[in-house]
Amino acid sequence: MITAMMRLFLSGVLTLGLLSSFGQTPPSSPTFPNIVYILADDLGYGDLGCYGQGRIQTPNIDRLAQEGMRFLHHYAGSTVCAPSRCTLMTGQHTGHADIRGNNDNDAGIYSQTVTVAEILKKAGYHTAMIGKWGIGLENTPGNPNQQGFDFYYGYLDQILAHNYYPEFLLRNGQKEYLNNEVTYVDSSHWSKGKGSYAVKKVDYSHDLFIKEALQYIDNQQNAPFFLYLPLTIPHNNGEAPKGERQEVPDLGLYTDRPYLTEAPAPIRQETKGYAAMITRLDKDVGQIMKRLKDRKMDNNTIVIFSSDNGPMPYHHQFTAFFSSNAQFSGYKMDLLEGGIRVPLIVRWPERVSAGSVSSHPSAFWDFLPTVADLVGQEYPAGVDGISFLPELMGKQQPKHEHLYWEYQNLQAVRMGPWKGIRTYPAKASPSVIQLYNISEDISERINVADQHPDIVGQIASIMEQEHKYSSRYPFEGELNPNK
Repeated sequence: MITAMMRLFLSGVLTLGLLSSFGQTPPSSPTFPNIVYILADDLGYGDLGCYGQGRIQTPNIDRLAQEGMRFLHHYAGSTVCAPSRCTLMTGQHTGHADIRGNNDNDAGIYSQTVTVAEILKKAGYHTAMIGKWGIGLENTPGNPNQQGFDFYYGYLDQILAHNYYPEFLLRNGQKEYLNNEVTYVDSSHWSKGKGSYAVKKVDYSHDLFIKEALQYIDNQQNAPFFLYLPLTIPHNNGEAPKGERQEVPDLGLYTDRPYLTEAPAPIRQETKGYAAMITRLDKDVGQIMKRLKDRKMDNNTIVIFSSDNGPMPYHHQFTAFFSSNAQFSGYKMDLLEGGIRVPLIVRWPERVSAGSVSSHPSAFWDFLPTVADLVGQEYPAGVDGISFLPELMGKQQPKHEHLYWEYQNLQAVRMGPWKGIRTYPAKASPSVIQLYNISEDISERINVADQHPDIVGQIASIMEQEHKYSSRYPFEGELNPNK
């Protein structure tokens, strides 16, 4: 286990190295790199050309990989939206995080929780969130303006974010009404039981986010900036009528794609919509990169691309058709690899070797310590992550002893080549753990628990150790240890 003292030492060494390379620049200097973090929504590991997609072309995202580092063993914070975003912003895995599921999240993260944005503000950065927040509503401690962001624009409620043609978007807490008309429907998720779908579609929120992001880049002058861009596509709108859930403009532009003739006829419409959203996402990544280059910010900006969890489950036939989960088993809402292993691409000219590939196992909760190391700030207490800045810089990289997830009544641990999954109760016999050797069985099809009782016992101990009771998200039947 990396101790707090070791983390502080590593942070100091890396920061001194960076300050030396930047000419002993003070933290408030704009020569610290800008950071643009682009987060797709429900995009599978296999949905990008650089990760093996053969039917949908993603040339701009593939170019990021050609010019930067592509991670092969990167994991989302969770298998669903809200907790995954919480781990990304706070550096805590879901055994410790404020948010561990997609319900009961109206207040979002707690006021005392330290976010990536707060760390960067201390280092002199201007901070912005444009897109889908999902970890705190307006007028609560969890909203972006109270969590370190100077500016935000988009959705705070993640269920309303399913609809790409919303009634309104929020700008620093103020509603900006759009030219769309929506119908509100009962939802089993957030927004106090209300989702929505559009009956009049004019303003496509994704396009508004890209327009806002380009304008934000144009407006940056002196301070380094952090632009967190959690986009909403290619997530489908579960509230919309069947056949209208892949909401995207200009579908007619995609009718000549050869894959449509291969898709089963009943799913061609949603297949087309899913592919169109990924194509649109890729095009807009290209727009952002062009704007950075035009503004002469290209060489001093770290661009990161990832996805918040795996793709929609197999019964959404379009993700099966595109092999969105690649060679993995499982999808969103699973703790199998297909639900949590996601793309990670990092481009940083003259710092990260072009075309490099990393096999370092990492996770969303590593982003905060990586940022802290980058700008010479101390880690907040309770961080579970390990900085992967050494990996980016071609230095010796500390390793996790294990990675841990929990979701609803499921727990999972990756420990070296081993992956263990079980259903709570935690006091059950360790034999209920399913064990996979993912170095030999990447699809997690062969349970080898009976052959390795020692490994099963270690993973059971880790599950006990890493789970902290949450009154918001207790396991079924779990008793509050504080009573």
